[in-house]
Amino acid sequence: MSGPRQVYEFLQNASIAHAQWELEVSTSIFRSRKKLLILLVLCLPVLLVSIVGAATMLGGKEAYAPAFCTTSVLLMSILVGVIAGLITGCIGAGGGFIVTPALMAVGVKGILAVGTDLFHIFAKAIMGTTVHRKLGNVSLSLAAVFTVGSFVGVYVGGTINRAIYNINPVLSNAFISLIYALLLGFLGFYALYDFLKNVRGVQATKIDAHGSANAGTTGLATKIQNITIPPMIRFDEDFVPGGKKISWVMITGGGAVVGMLAAIMGVGGGFATFPMFVYVFGVSSMTTVGTDILQIIFTAGLASITQYAIYGFIFYSLAMGLLIGSLVGIQLGALVTKVVKGIHIRGFYATVILAGFFNRVSTLPAKMTQLGLANFPKSVTGAIETGGNILFWAATGFFGVWLFTKFITNLKVFRQESLGRKAPVESIAQP
Repeated sequence: MSGPRQVYEFLQNASIAHAQWELEVSTSIFRSRKKLLILLVLCLPVLLVSIVGAATMLGGKEAYAPAFCTTSVLLMSILVGVIAGLITGCIGAGGGFIVTPALMAVGVKGILAVGTDLFHIFAKAIMGTTVHRKLGNVSLSLAAVFTVGSFVGVYVGGTINRAIYNINPVLSNAFISLIYALLLGFLGFYALYDFLKNVRGVQATKIDAHGSANAGTTGLATKIQNITIPPMIRFDEDFVPGGKKISWVMITGGGAVVGMLAAIMGVGGGFATFPMFVYVFGVSSMTTVGTDILQIIFTAGLASITQYAIYGFIFYSLAMGLLIGSLVGIQLGALVTKVVKGIHIRGFYATVILAGFFNRVSTLPAKMTQLGLANFPKSVTGAIETGGNILFWAATGFFGVWLFTKFITNLKVFRQESLGRKAPVESIAQP
């Protein structure tokens, strides 16, 4: 039990850390007129040509992706971005895991959804490069060695995705769906387990503001730091007398794993960096946060451009829609989380993640039949896939409506907060 529990905490902390980064970037952009102008310049051409339905996809290959963007396509991408942003802002975790499955649920090919998600994360990271005031805590040696490893992982992951697609596009969709089904299923069922424990009054996993359930150096980190394969990299000199040391081999290997996950799943890689540095390498959270900023930019940029963009696997109009929607959704979600109970947030986290799991699982019978690995009747596979789509959009739609309702009914609370006045306790609507 301890093994799966530790894996769950690792993945949960990963999604929480990435959600924190998303919120900080979104807040930084909305507080800067210059960044808002840049966002407008990036998105205005897409918005204009989408209205007339004539946006040719850069590097587009009609066999691989939609060759044009219509208003309905753009609106759907904005909707997906808003939903992911609401999940990220309110729940504080999991939103980034929903984008690729949601795009696939509306008919976008898996490899195109991965490339588009990566590009939208890269664009967001570039706009938020100055967001973190703690960049002075970055260990440049750690960042450089980790990035070298992530570059290797990006090329391996991207090559795997493209090779599978070239063999059979159906196999590619099945592979990406299976990866997400395993991840979301593991996260979702454990989150449901934690939620039920909390409801029954049993102590659940505690997560601090940085997304770490363990503030000290873990036993695993101590063992890894004791591996002396030169050259050794020194870090955390500001927090530990003389600093700590770790072999470059360990950091490079960790970067390779993160890069591969980023290229295969389209999640930017940042979601795994925080718990890997804290749990596995024993790096302080302060140093980790700054290093993660750099890692996301380089990993997402390299993966999206060299592994997907030049091969025509990015739908730029979709990426801009995701960017707009997620920035707005995150802000709304972060506001609403101030007026809802934590137990409800835990419940929605489990529900939405499990909805994504069932959505991806529901597509597998049809893919297996198309690949000749099974022989399910078309009526059965169609019904299963339709049911998975209905469940996914019903769960996320209900979550979105619930959040917007909370936002509208608590406008007075948010207004008083923005004016620096403390809202009366009785005015806060309880869910």
